[in-house]
Amino acid sequence: MNVLIVYGSTTGNTESVAEMIKEHIAHDAEVVDVTEVDLEALKQADLVLFGASTWDLGGIQEDFEEFMEEQFSKDLLEGKDVAVFGCGDSESYPDDFATATDQIVDEAKKNGANIVAETLKVDGDVEDNEEAIIEFALQF
Repeated sequence: MNVLIVYGSTTGNTESVAEMIKEHIAHDAEVVDVTEVDLEALKQADLVLFGASTWDLGGIQEDFEEFMEEQFSKDLLEGKDVAVFGCGDSESYPDDFATATDQIVDEAKKNGANIVAETLKVDGDVEDNEEAIIEFALQF
């Protein structure tokens, strides 16, 4: 199985999660910053994991938001197996904790993607969520 992990990260947390997923996933996986994603590689992947952090009151990490607005389409995602992960802060933003992941799931579904796993929502420090991240990765 060919897996592509596409992330948007400003502070490095979502990138760290993406790398940790790659370390524990049971298949060949490539980790790519959303600003550098090759759309043909995404089309060819058997599974795509999208990751982005939530900013302030529910905003999606800016690079990922731009990618989603400009590139998500039925041509890109129809029938594609997709899972989503993201980082957030439930202490500071309890009402908007990791809502970027919900927005990504909604947009992926609108464009025909098959959501194949429950979304991973990383709360606070990546290291404190290692067990959940590994469990997420081992599903694939």
